[in-house]
Amino acid sequence: MLLDKFIRYVKIDTQSDEDATLTPSTYKQYDLLNVLKEELEQLGVECELDKYGRLYGHIPGNKAYTNIGLCAHVDTALECSDTDVRPQVIKNYDGKDIPLGDSGLSLTSEEFPILKNFIGKTLITTDGSTLLGADDKAGVAIIMETIERYLKLDVDKRRGFSILFTPDEEVGRGPEHFDPKKYNCEFAYTIDGNSPKYIEIENFNAKAIKINIEGKSIHPGYAKDTMINASLVLADFMNKLPQDMIPSKTADREGFNHVVSISGDVEHASAHYILRNHDAKILDKQVDEFFTIKDELHKKYPGVKISMQITDQYKNMIEVINQKPACKNHIEKVYNKLGIKFEYTPIRGGTDGATFSFKGVPCPNLGTGSYNHHGRYEFAVLEEMEEMVKISLEIFKL
Repeated sequence: MLLDKFIRYVKIDTQSDEDATLTPSTYKQYDLLNVLKEELEQLGVECELDKYGRLYGHIPGNKAYTNIGLCAHVDTALECSDTDVRPQVIKNYDGKDIPLGDSGLSLTSEEFPILKNFIGKTLITTDGSTLLGADDKAGVAIIMETIERYLKLDVDKRRGFSILFTPDEEVGRGPEHFDPKKYNCEFAYTIDGNSPKYIEIENFNAKAIKINIEGKSIHPGYAKDTMINASLVLADFMNKLPQDMIPSKTADREGFNHVVSISGDVEHASAHYILRNHDAKILDKQVDEFFTIKDELHKKYPGVKISMQITDQYKNMIEVINQKPACKNHIEKVYNKLGIKFEYTPIRGGTDGATFSFKGVPCPNLGTGSYNHHGRYEFAVLEEMEEMVKISLEIFKL
């Protein structure tokens, strides 16, 4: 059963580690990957868990048709603990506040109005001490349930099914070592969103910038016209950036500059920014602003040393999907056949599918029926997860 799978998977700690250099970044991700491999093998599915923690599987269908893939990631976010997850199952939700265990926290419709849409449904929540891990173990459970039901179909009436479970999506390393030849499909879908009604074929273009500032430390009693306080220079730098172009003041397709971390003293200061925009040209202008400010501050503070390291992270998959629209056309047919209304919505973030797309496998993102990801207020809606199984299964029916 879908619920049993989901509960089983979320109880396995698979949190990734952004500071690790290992692949996967944490060995405990294998705890779930090995469970999935064993379950696939018990179902008779040919699969391979490679040395990089990527689990590939294939199920043959009608040979006249190319394979389609589904994929999900096994790791969980870093913002909240994934150790000893104790999910709560609330049947026939009555619309009232949901206490999260003994934590003193509650899921309330006042704070989370979307809850009003799920009265009468079955919700799975946290107990307030951890995140739930529905991002993306709801996707993992949906795919595994889809596989069980798919195997009951007549081979001549189904497309070939390619399966992929990846580690380290939450630290931006999910596509590392991705092998499109091993995946062996025409296109695929990540199951890693929220509402089933959303189809996501756009994501942010993404860059990261690390700013390093070297000042000059002098005894403060004798510092006039000599000291260069690196922390103050960094503050000046940050104040010169557009103050409304931050996550808390942007939405939809509006990009942002987000300061992830800062540190500093008189001699050294640094800041880590991530830059996001759906429009690659505007993102380039955001980067240019950083260089313009750098030049201004070099003139304003003679003797200061400012350096920046820029990292390209991922690109907007719409560029690939516009050129190879078969994945878009196919999922539209699926939703229309099932009579499910859908909307295209841009992802205000990234997805493994973006990089898969640029590596030769166009890969839109679909929902999981889970919400409030990356924190203690995370929850999943069983009926929406079931709906995603129906959608996923229909993808492969001829």
